[in-house]
Amino acid sequence: MTALRPSNDAPGQPLATGRRVVIAGGTGMIGRAITASLRADGIEVTVLSRGTRPGVTPWDPSDPTSAVEALRGADAVVNVCGAAIGPLPWWLPGRRAAIVRSRVGATATLVAAIEGLPAGERPRVLVNAAGTDGYTGLDAEPATEATDTGQTPGFLPRLGRDWEAAASPAEAAGVRVVAVRTAFVLAAGSPLLRLFALPTRLFLGGPIGGGRQWFSWIHIDDLVRVYRLALDDERLRGPVNAAAPGPVRQADVARAMGRVLHRPSRFPVPAWPLRLVLREEATLVLGSRRVAPARLEELGFRFDYPEIEAALGATL
Repeated sequence: MTALRPSNDAPGQPLATGRRVVIAGGTGMIGRAITASLRADGIEVTVLSRGTRPGVTPWDPSDPTSAVEALRGADAVVNVCGAAIGPLPWWLPGRRAAIVRSRVGATATLVAAIEGLPAGERPRVLVNAAGTDGYTGLDAEPATEATDTGQTPGFLPRLGRDWEAAASPAEAAGVRVVAVRTAFVLAAGSPLLRLFALPTRLFLGGPIGGGRQWFSWIHIDDLVRVYRLALDDERLRGPVNAAAPGPVRQADVARAMGRVLHRPSRFPVPAWPLRLVLREEATLVLGSRRVAPARLEELGFRFDYPEIEAALGATL
């Protein structure tokens, strides 16, 4: 993992040197990366997970009492809980409900647990994962944190609004809340990235659905640094776009992936079969999201991977 440079990103701001950070969902890809970064700096981390395995604290995301003791006296909480979204299996009612529970429900449980603590024993900050799907189609100009996403239709945009709304009551409990709206994460070993790269590896890569839709992304190392900044910097509050500063067209992603994997990228995939097979899930590859990290840029955050080809090269 690339070395962190928080002192350059936010002059005068220290590392998260509190007594302890609790990470809910810490056994997932993003949670593991954040945990490793914090522990490398000597910060104590408590990982909450539904499973029982060595090194984790079990909790029930539907029961606030199961998290109270883990949160008591913690300096900060990071919530990256969430079931995999797709594109398969299909978003049938049961799977939609599970996705909502894993994000909205788990977040509400954490907030209820925080509220159940005495004021002096509550964490000072909750850094909560969030999505960029509310920006889908709002790409006449780069979408910032100030862009109104309240009317964006679809399952994922509604999920994103409910997810952030579930975290916001922690503010009334005296806790600073940051919603990290995360673009497509480029990480070695990511199942979704492997799926997207598979056609190119099989010499069948090319633009999808015309290739004109915008693609926003972030390298896992930069995403970890965003979380670290959100933990440390009191100026961050509310939504923060975790997306590299250079959104590109999907056709450009296909060409970059072809160059990285030394494969052709000239086999276009029309949109209609994707919509036929994937139904609403097709928005994951056909949806256009042109996201700008305006708040991070205001604070002088510097991305280690601002260009798509270098980020793909580091992961593929």
